[in-house]
Amino acid sequence: MKARIRQWAGRLAESFWLLPATMVFSGIGLALVLLAVDRSGVLPQSLTGSSWLYNGGGTGARTLLGAIVSSTIGVAGTVFSITIAALSLAAGQMGPRLLRNFTRDRGNQFTLGAFLGTFSYTLMVLRSVRTQQEGAFTPHLSLSVGMLMAFGCVGTLVYFVGHMASRINVDTVIKLVSEDVTEAFDAMVADGENLPRPDDEMWRQASVVTDSRHGYLQQLDEEGLAAWAAKEGTALRLLVRRGDYLSPGAPVALMTVPVEGAADAIRDASALGATRGSRGDPEQTVRQLVEVAVRALSPGINDPHTAMSVIDRLGAALCSLSGKTLPNGVHAPDGALALVVPNVSYESLCDVMFHMIRQNAGGHTAVLIKLIDVFTVVVATEPDTERHDVIGRHAAHVAVDATRTVGNLEDRAEVQGRMVRFLAIRSARLSGSKLPTALLGLKTDA
Repeated sequence: MKARIRQWAGRLAESFWLLPATMVFSGIGLALVLLAVDRSGVLPQSLTGSSWLYNGGGTGARTLLGAIVSSTIGVAGTVFSITIAALSLAAGQMGPRLLRNFTRDRGNQFTLGAFLGTFSYTLMVLRSVRTQQEGAFTPHLSLSVGMLMAFGCVGTLVYFVGHMASRINVDTVIKLVSEDVTEAFDAMVADGENLPRPDDEMWRQASVVTDSRHGYLQQLDEEGLAAWAAKEGTALRLLVRRGDYLSPGAPVALMTVPVEGAADAIRDASALGATRGSRGDPEQTVRQLVEVAVRALSPGINDPHTAMSVIDRLGAALCSLSGKTLPNGVHAPDGALALVVPNVSYESLCDVMFHMIRQNAGGHTAVLIKLIDVFTVVVATEPDTERHDVIGRHAAHVAVDATRTVGNLEDRAEVQGRMVRFLAIRSARLSGSKLPTALLGLKTDA
C-alpha cells in the first residue's frame, strides 16, 4: 500500500495540472470573497468613488472585464501552443523523455495558472455586474483587483518568454537533469554499514514466486516487505528492482521457506507503471542525461561539445559518491535475514553512464579524450580500489576504441598520452603516494 501511495504522490507532484487547477479555484474563491465585500457595503463611499478603485459604471465595467477575459484566455492558448512547438523541436535534439522536465517545471505551471486563474476570477466578477436598468451593481473592489491581476499577467508573460528561452537551452537542460542525478545519488547512499550479503547457496533450494502483472516497477516498499517476511519466518530474494520490466508469469522472487500469500505480499508492496519512473531512480535519471549526449553525437546533430558537457556532469556525479557506501539491498528487521533486493551498484551505474556514450563517440577524438580526463579526476578522488577497477575497465575500452576509430596518428597519440596520465594517477592513488602534480595538469606549491 505504501508503494502505491508513494507512486500516487509522485505522479501528483509531477503532474502539470495541479498548480494551474489550484490557482483556478483560488481565483474563483477570491472572486466570491471580494464580491461579498462589495455587496456588504463596508467600503466607504470616499474609497469607492476615489481614483484608487474603479469608479465607473456597469457598462464600462462589463467592457473592461470582457477585454480581460478574452485577452487572458487567448494569450494563454497562443503562448502554450507556441511552447508545445518549441518543445517538439527541443525533444528532437535532446530526447522526448526530457519533456517531463518541462511539464513538471513550476514556472510553466505558474504561468498557465496565472492566466487561467485571472480568467476564472474575471468571469466570476463579470457575471455579477448589473447596469442601471438591471439593478445597478458595480463591484468596485473586485474590478480593481481584476485590473491588478491583468497587469500581473502581463508581467508573467514577460517572465515566461525569458524562462522558456533559457529552459530549452541545452546547457540548462543538462544542468537540471544533472541536479536530478545528484539528488538520486544522495538519496541512494546508505546511512550506515551494510549487512553481509548471503551466499548464493542459500537460495539453491528456494521456491520461485511469480507475478501475473506486467509493467515497470516504479515503487517498492522494501521495509514493509521485509517486515512481512520476518513475521512469516521466511526470507525473500527479489529478482527485479526499480526500473525493471515485469512480464506476466515471470519469476520475481525466491523464497527459502514456502509461505502462502507471498505473491500477494509482493503485489501489495510494489507499484507498476507504463513507463520507468525517473525521480528517485538513479539509473533512469542517468539514462536521461546520457540520451542528450548520444543524440548530440548522432550524425544529424553532430554536437560533441554538448556530449562533453554531459560527461563533465557524469564525472561530477561519480565524484560525489567518493568514499560513500551504496546499499546492498539486505534487510534483517529482527536480526535474521528477511529480504534481499538487487540494488544499484557502482559498476552498473558506470556502465549506464559511459557505455552508450563511448559506443557512439567513435572517431570523436575530443569526446574520447574528455572521457579519459573525467576518469582521471574520478580515480584521483575515489579511495575505493574496487571502484578504481571499474573505472579502469571503462578507460581501457575508450583506449581500444580510439585505436580502432581514430585515424590521425597525432590524435591517437594524444589519447594514449591521456591514458598514460590516467594510469599514473591511478597507480599513485592505489599506492598512497603523492599525486604527481605534473600529470594532474595543476600548478601547486605543495
